[in-house]
Amino acid sequence: MLSNAKWWGMAIERAVRTLAQAAIATITAVSATGTLDIDWVNVISVSSLAGILSILTSIAFPSKEMKELKESK
Repeated sequence: MLSNAKWWGMAIERAVRTLAQAAIATITAVSATGTLDIDWVNVISVSSLAGILSILTSIAFPSKEMKELKESK
């Protein structure tokens, strides 16, 4: 599983989507105060953590497609 390039591609794609969603949610939550008041370090921090957690989730609980990929090897 962890040595399969296709599996990592799927995991990274999932993590990037999660990272983007977390960034959008964080920006939206604080945008009521104005774009110039957004704490961009906080946005990057929260989004990065979400991406890391997504990778760990893919390892611990792979999606159906990831399991099938693992089993077909």
